[in-house]
Amino acid sequence: MLFVQAIQWILDGSHWSVVNFQAGIAQELADHLWISFVAVVFTAAVALPIGLFIGHTGKGRAGAVVIANVARAVPTLGLLSVLLVMWLAFPPTVLVFVLLGVPPLLAGAYAGLESIDRQTIDAARAVGMTERQILFQVELPLAAPLILGGLRSSTLQIIASVALVSNFGINSLGDFILGGLAANDFVQMTAGAILVTVLALLVDGVLAVLQRLAAPRGVSRGRGPSTARVRRLPVAPRGAPIPEGK
Repeated sequence: MLFVQAIQWILDGSHWSVVNFQAGIAQELADHLWISFVAVVFTAAVALPIGLFIGHTGKGRAGAVVIANVARAVPTLGLLSVLLVMWLAFPPTVLVFVLLGVPPLLAGAYAGLESIDRQTIDAARAVGMTERQILFQVELPLAAPLILGGLRSSTLQIIASVALVSNFGINSLGDFILGGLAANDFVQMTAGAILVTVLALLVDGVLAVLQRLAAPRGVSRGRGPSTARVRRLPVAPRGAPIPEGK
């Protein structure tokens, strides 16, 4: 019953412009998306070059794994609190979500390049391709599905976590969760949770489609073993004469 009421609350047109004298769903959604977008862009700017370097050269993998694990262990809410109190020159909200989003994208980047058959790379070098050409014309296209998989995971975590900025007076869909909690309005609180979840799932769905489309022709897109029938050649019994012309 609460879920149905929350859906009705979301579909109420008046809630898209103003809710309890504060910004409505449309404005909160736009702010949530903007923070998430900026965080994902900066995450990609940090994680992709490092991940591609590690995957291409094989250097620095151990250090990257340690740093990524440390970043995962940092409590997002606590770090937000510290940075907002210190008020660093760089926007603190974006910095926190970059730290949150880097590990999965970094792992997807170097794992994607490391998954490529070394014989393919050796063949590219044998035909005279430069290291830059190998990276951008061979490795990146083949690793694209895994890289986009890391981007999906990173984006999903960022979108879900951006709701925390509402604790510090920054607009996001988390305002409905906190506002509902403060007013004991569980319908509004549930509606806010639904909005964050649906937004994350929609963006994840779009990236999932892009991930499938990014797989080069002839490369597996995550399906299981092929079920196509293979024509078996007849095998003559041991010792039997082989008919001529066959």
